[in-house]
Amino acid sequence: MAPLRFSANVSWLFPELPSLPARLRAAGSSGFEAAEVGWPYGEPPEALARTAQEVGLQLVLINTPPGDREKGEMGLGAVPGRQAAFRDGLEQAVVYAKALGCPRIHLMAGRVPQGADRAAVRDEMDTVFLENLRHAAGVLAQGELYSRILPGARRTLWGCWSPSTPASRTPAAAILEKVGRPNLQLQMDIFHWQIMDGNLTGNIRKFLPLVGHVQVAQVPGRGEPGSPGELNFPYLFQLLEDEGYKGFVGCEYQPRGDTVEGLSWLRSYWDKRGRPQSGQ
Repeated sequence: MAPLRFSANVSWLFPELPSLPARLRAAGSSGFEAAEVGWPYGEPPEALARTAQEVGLQLVLINTPPGDREKGEMGLGAVPGRQAAFRDGLEQAVVYAKALGCPRIHLMAGRVPQGADRAAVRDEMDTVFLENLRHAAGVLAQGELYSRILPGARRTLWGCWSPSTPASRTPAAAILEKVGRPNLQLQMDIFHWQIMDGNLTGNIRKFLPLVGHVQVAQVPGRGEPGSPGELNFPYLFQLLEDEGYKGFVGCEYQPRGDTVEGLSWLRSYWDKRGRPQSGQ
């Protein structure tokens, strides 16, 4: 069993540094060999690619643009009336992904529109999301890119809509089946999955074949995996290894203090398991 491969989410880590290039350099200095960026669109892609290359980082994931943040948008994939904006944002994401050599794009479903009743718009959002996913899968296949969808937890601050009822990941899996494209996969954010359903052992074993990317943070505070909380990350990391997970594990959490000092959990993992060899 190969050790897990970790990526630094520089939209979350190193918040004391003002720019994404500075955070990429810090990630490289901290021992990471991969990084992910929520929204890289405030920086020229060539500058980010150059910095990543200088410090030896592989970019492994970006998100589609969030939309109009001032209007409360956080992704557009399932938002009625915003199909054109979603597709424009997808094109922008593809440009960045290609420039960065990044093979994965998270297709953000988005929030229930402000003032709308969740139950009243649910069917329409399902339909819009399915149409947009089919479009995105076709676009991304042309560039040999992979896409991810993330079932979101309603309790969290960002409150993203998801094609998933409480206590079930099955509807999200069913949407993947309806789209029927191999370059569309689930994104397993363990923080959200624990809040939504728990039963992580069973859900990981059941749904891992559909998963293309994993992200981690402690529950309930969304801190480091080594911080106090509900989740036993040594057990979960071992489970992912035992189940043969080969993708990246994104560190998408809020550092409780200094980011580098807070990486003691990762250094302990590396001391115990070693680091993957190039190409693993």
